[in-house]
Amino acid sequence: MKLNAPNYWYKPSLFCYLLAPFAGLYYLITTIRYLFYKYNIKKVTKFDIPIIIVGNITVGGTGKTPLVIWLAELLHNHGFNPSIVSRGYGGHNTIYPCEVNNASNVAHVGDEALLIKRRTQCPMIVAPNRVKAVQKLLEISNCDIVISDDGLQHYALGRDIEIAVIDAERRFGNGFCLPAGPLREPIKRLQRVDFIVENGKSMQLLTNKLYNIANPNLTKSLCDFKGKTVHAIAGIGNPQRFFNMLRSNDINVIEYPFPDHYTYRSRDLTFNDKLPVLMTEKDAIKCEQFANQKYWCVPVSAEPDKQFVETFLLKLKSWTIYNNN
Repeated sequence: MKLNAPNYWYKPSLFCYLLAPFAGLYYLITTIRYLFYKYNIKKVTKFDIPIIIVGNITVGGTGKTPLVIWLAELLHNHGFNPSIVSRGYGGHNTIYPCEVNNASNVAHVGDEALLIKRRTQCPMIVAPNRVKAVQKLLEISNCDIVISDDGLQHYALGRDIEIAVIDAERRFGNGFCLPAGPLREPIKRLQRVDFIVENGKSMQLLTNKLYNIANPNLTKSLCDFKGKTVHAIAGIGNPQRFFNMLRSNDINVIEYPFPDHYTYRSRDLTFNDKLPVLMTEKDAIKCEQFANQKYWCVPVSAEPDKQFVETFLLKLKSWTIYNNN
C-alpha cells in the first residue's frame, strides 16, 4: 500500500532537514542506477514498436491515470492499436505477468489497472517487470504501440517518448528527494523527458456524469448536489484535490481521506445518516461488492491543452516515419 504524502513534504518543517542525509544517499543511489543503464552496464530492452512512458518524479497522485486513458483514446482515434502495461499498485497476484480484463479481481491487478482497462478496453498487462509485461502483450495482441502507466524510473524498459505529469498545485513540495521530500528523482530529471504536463494548467480534469455504484444506469450531474452536504471519500495520492473540486461546485463536504490504494470494507463507509457518499472512480471500483443506493462515483477525464496534443502527434509521427524508412 502506498501511503499519502506526509505533511512535512509540502509544508515548512525542520524534520525534513533531519532526513536530508538520507535524501542525499537516495539521490546518489538513483544517479548511479541511471548511469548504469545509460552506459549499458545494466541491460535496457528495446522493442520495435513505440513505447510511451507516462510517469512522474514525485510520490503521490499527479493525474497519470486520466492521461493514460486519454492517450489510449487519442491513439485509437488516429489509427493505432494501443495497449497498456502497469505495475498494478494495490494488487497482489501470485503469477506475473497478469492479463487484466473487465472482470479481473481488483485485489489481484490493482485499482488503477482495472479502471484503465474498463475505460479503454485496450489489451493490458500488469507486472513489476515492465519488460516482461510488454513481451506478454506482444504475445497476446496485435498492438502497435504501448503506453506504460508509470515507469519513468523503470530504466530497464527502453522508451521512445517520456511524459512527466506534475501536480500544478503541489509541484515538487520542499524539493528534497525521499525520504525528506516527495521526489523520486531530482528535479533536473525533467530536462530529459519529452513532455511535461501540469495537471491544473496544461491539463484539466473534467467531471463526467456521476453514476450510482449500486445501479450504474442511474446518473446525476454535480449540480444535482449543489448546496447539499455529502460524505466525500478519497483514497488517492492527493485526496484534497478531490475535496476541493467538490467544494468548487458549491457542495458541502465532510472529508474522509484514506491511504492511496486503500482496500475498503463496508464498515469504513457506514454512516448513521441518509447523506449521499461521493467518491473517486478508483475508490468506487473497490466498493462495488457492498455498495448501496447512497454511493455515487465521480468519474473524471483528462483534457490536455491544444499545444500538447499537436506537439505529441508530431513527435509520434516523426518517430514512426523515421523507423519505417
